[in-house]
Amino acid sequence: MGSLNKSRNEDSEAQLIGIYEIGKVLGSTFDLDRALHDVLNILSSYLEMRHGVVTLDDGTGEQVLAAVTGMSLREARDGALKYPMQAIRPVLEGSMPMVVPSAVGDPALADYIAEFLDPDDDSLAFLCVPVKTNEKPFGTLSVVRGRESGAHRGFQHDIRFLTMVGTLIGQTVGLYRKVLADREQLMEDNARLQKQVIKIKPAAARSAGLEEIVGSSEAMARVFAQVQQAAPTKATVLLRGESGTGKEMIAHAVHMLSKRTDKPFVKVNCAALSESVLESELFGHEKGAFTGAVADRKGRFELANGGTLFLDEIGEISANFQSKLLRVLQEGEFERVGGAKTIKVDVRLVAATNRNLEMAVTKGEFRADLYFRLNVVPIFLPPLRERHGDVALLADHFLKQFNQENGRKVGITAKALQTLQRCNFPGNVRELENCIYRTATMAQGDVIDEIDLSCRRDLCLSSTLWDGKVGQGQAASHLVPVPTAPVREPVTAVAAPPPITAPTASTEVMAEVDLDSLDERSRLVQAMERCGWVQAKAARLLGLTPRQIGYALKKYDIEIRQL
Repeated sequence: MGSLNKSRNEDSEAQLIGIYEIGKVLGSTFDLDRALHDVLNILSSYLEMRHGVVTLDDGTGEQVLAAVTGMSLREARDGALKYPMQAIRPVLEGSMPMVVPSAVGDPALADYIAEFLDPDDDSLAFLCVPVKTNEKPFGTLSVVRGRESGAHRGFQHDIRFLTMVGTLIGQTVGLYRKVLADREQLMEDNARLQKQVIKIKPAAARSAGLEEIVGSSEAMARVFAQVQQAAPTKATVLLRGESGTGKEMIAHAVHMLSKRTDKPFVKVNCAALSESVLESELFGHEKGAFTGAVADRKGRFELANGGTLFLDEIGEISANFQSKLLRVLQEGEFERVGGAKTIKVDVRLVAATNRNLEMAVTKGEFRADLYFRLNVVPIFLPPLRERHGDVALLADHFLKQFNQENGRKVGITAKALQTLQRCNFPGNVRELENCIYRTATMAQGDVIDEIDLSCRRDLCLSSTLWDGKVGQGQAASHLVPVPTAPVREPVTAVAAPPPITAPTASTEVMAEVDLDSLDERSRLVQAMERCGWVQAKAARLLGLTPRQIGYALKKYDIEIRQL
């Protein structure tokens, strides 16, 4: 008697561990096929199961195979597994478990047993339980296992265990299908909104809130039209685009064009804060919640109540914090750090990211349900390389801004503007602004000519070195110049002064072979050979820095020779 009780206790402990492992598997992924297959593998370990199958309703009332053991799901669905669908109908219709103590002797199960198991083994039992939540079953979980002494009592124990597993599977499948339904609804809403946006002419006049954003290209006209369409609604806006494309300015424009324009506009850079600090910043904290919390403090959600909250770099938040943010977006309520009082807020969310969130969702780095909550109205901001027509306008704008801030009257030549238009600016508008400010600050006079541009040295190397083929492993969008239309001379532009040159040692060396007559790769190789493959000397010969020479050698895949 004591050994029997000990055996039962061991079985109960094993099944408890099995339930724990199954719960972890079902709650860790949105890949339903993989999760169900892993559940069957766990059952084979804790229930000594010979073979297991999960079936689910396909939406038309018919049961289909959702997971099997011993073969791939595709093979099973193609007919390799003769599963008795008719035999499990009573489980679905009556919502009650089924036990067949001798599966080999049951005509309804004979083909299934013969196909997959040893038909001479008459000690096999078939157990099947419904998969459901609180409603009618929409699937089944079945296993084949060996009969033991005291079969009826053992089967009852196993049925209780399988019923719990079936309930867990039912809850997971229900949640999975609800997420899919929400996703389809959101995609339909997105498609409808996108169609409405497309009907607006790209050249539509900008209203108040957009006048501070410089740009007249077709790409920016589309962005302005989308902002004007989405801003008056309560829909969450997700700004997509590379760093430096002006996502914060667009977010502010969405707020200014909304019905919340007289309410707060609060912004947070999620990438600049750790998870614990970000939680305190967004939700606030109570006095004594942690060391240094000497008083109650409102979070950004509370401060933005009634207005707009802009979350920049939303793709950088941790997986743990994603679940907390999702709750606020779904329920509109949260608790401060260290507090128990639930606070409700009315906040319009605008988020921004330069990450590929779809890829992050696929890799499991970003929650799929949070992605669908954020991606209601996506607005893609074009990089500066796709709006070269705006470069001259932006450069003129930043130069006027510099002059006003510093009390100067610096102008720029048309040739310099044309050079800027040939650059692709990986850092986009922010990089162009820095280039103009840096060049204007270091300019010797009141005129910026092509040779004065700092970006020409630092990023573009030179207008000639950017011509030619892209080196292996380099991004073409960052290297190859794009032909541009003639630049309209701005009001502050003046004629370029003639260059003043003097003979130098390097020009005498270059006279041996006309480097300008060579293509860029040959020009680099010729200069390196003249200088004994010393990069510093070749840099002086070409008027570049050693770092720029190293970058160019890598671009053209030129191997450094050892002399």
